[in-house]
Amino acid sequence: MSLTGKHVLSSDLFDREELERLFVLADLLTPVARGRKATRVLEGAVMASLFFEASTRTRLSCESAFLRLGGGVVNSTGPEIMSIAKGESYADTSRVVSGYCDLLVVRHPEETAVHEFAAATNVPVINGGNGAGEHPTQALLDMYTLHREFARTGRGLDNRRIALVGDLRYGRTVHSLMKLITLYENLTIVCVSPAHLGMPAALLESAERRGHRIELSDSPQTALKDADLVYATRLQTERFAGQPTPYSDEFRIDKALVSRVCRDDTVIMHPLPRNSRPGSNDLAADLNSDPRLAIFRQTDAGIPIRMALFVSVLGAAEAVPDSLRRVAWYRPEYTGPDDAPFYRNTAG
Repeated sequence: MSLTGKHVLSSDLFDREELERLFVLADLLTPVARGRKATRVLEGAVMASLFFEASTRTRLSCESAFLRLGGGVVNSTGPEIMSIAKGESYADTSRVVSGYCDLLVVRHPEETAVHEFAAATNVPVINGGNGAGEHPTQALLDMYTLHREFARTGRGLDNRRIALVGDLRYGRTVHSLMKLITLYENLTIVCVSPAHLGMPAALLESAERRGHRIELSDSPQTALKDADLVYATRLQTERFAGQPTPYSDEFRIDKALVSRVCRDDTVIMHPLPRNSRPGSNDLAADLNSDPRLAIFRQTDAGIPIRMALFVSVLGAAEAVPDSLRRVAWYRPEYTGPDDAPFYRNTAG
C-alpha cells in the first residue's frame, strides 16, 4: 500500500505491513529527530498547520518534524484569528490554504470538520485530532513506542494483555489506538472505565470480529494485573456538555497501585496531557522515575514517526537514506535525570 497523496483522517487507513514499514523508516529518521543528523528531503515543501483547539505536543511535534525534513511551516491557531470568524466555510478555508501549502494538518473540536477540509482540497490532509473522534498520528506514535518497548524486553506485539484505562468514550487517542493495535493477533483487551465512559460499542465489536478477547471492568485494582501495557487517559472534560462526573480515587494510577498489581516489565503509557490537579485521579507524578513509565519516550517518538508519515504521504520515503548527513552544531545530552537508565544509554 502506498501512502503517497493520501489523506490521513483515520487509523483505518493503515494495515500491519504499512505500520511496520513506518516503524523502520522512523528508526532511520530518529537521529534527525534528535539533532544528530540532518536531511533536506522535503526542501521547498510547505506544511500548513491549522489548529482550532489547544495543542502542545501535536502541533509542535508536527511542525518540528516537517522543519527537520527541510520543509517550511505556516500556521494559524484558533478560529477567532481566521476568516472562519467572518463566516467563511471550512471548504473555502481549505481550498484557499491548500494553495499555500503541500500538506495540511488540521485539529478541530467538531468530528466532521477535518473531513470537510479534506473533501475541498487535493493536498493531503492529516487529522491532528477531531473532537471525540480520532487522533491517528497519536496512535502511530503510541504503536511505535509500544513496538520499541516490547522489543527491548524481547516481546512482540502479538499475544499481549492490553489494559486501556480512563475516559474511553471521549478519549479519541484510544479510539485510534484500538484500530491499530487490533491489527496484531490474539490480544486480550481490558477496557477499564466507569460505565458511562466506556469504549464505543462499534470499536469493541470490530476487535471481537478480528478474534481478540474483550474484558470490561470498572476496577483498575483487579484489571491491571498481568497487563503487558497499561494505557491511561485523562477525563476529557472539554467533551462534556454538562458538568463531568469525576473519576473515583481508584482510577488514580500511582506508584502504590503499580507496585502492588503490575509486573516488572509492564509498560505504562499516557497520551498526555495528564491532569495533575488535585482530585483529577489521573496518572500520578510519583511514577516519574519508574522505568516502566514510557510517557516521555512516547513524546520523543512523536517526531520520528510523524517524519516517517510526512515523507511517505509526500512520496519522498525512498530518498531518505541517501539524504542523511552529519550536523555541525552542538547538541546537549538528550535525556533528563528521571529517564530510565536503559533509555539514557541508547537515546544519545
